[in-house]
Amino acid sequence: MKTKEFLELLNNHKEKSLLFEYRPGTFVGANYHITEIKNTTIDSVDCVAGVDFWKETIVQLYESPEELDKTAFMTAEKALAILDKVDSIKPMVKDAELKIEYSNNNFHTAQLFIKEAIWNNEKLVFKLAVEKTDCKAKETCGIPTEKEVATEPCCSPSNGCC
Repeated sequence: MKTKEFLELLNNHKEKSLLFEYRPGTFVGANYHITEIKNTTIDSVDCVAGVDFWKETIVQLYESPEELDKTAFMTAEKALAILDKVDSIKPMVKDAELKIEYSNNNFHTAQLFIKEAIWNNEKLVFKLAVEKTDCKAKETCGIPTEKEVATEPCCSPSNGCC
């Protein structure tokens, strides 16, 4: 999800509670705070010397141990106010991919992608997902794509592995 889309959803659902589902059925606690917004630039070189460059917005969430009994979630409006303040100080790139950075005692620190946004009359929920690492130079390295792998059975009498 792009930063612009995230901000538009917050703006369109200001009065709703803002929840983040980091595993199916498991949510960041109501005691979370937005503790940092990172405007990052990735300037990379892959395994075959291919150069790439892109920007990301990373919203860091932190569960406050002092507020473990908190049950009311932050509203989309409050989150939007935080992001708007940050944007006035360090403008966010609106077409940058947005990730949520999060961890707790039972979940390692990760930068999660927004897989889906759903809402009802009371809540705006962002369903998060981990994206697996991938080789960007598959063709050059001779790594079959998923499509190629899916069409060729891994074990058949004709390929000699059985």
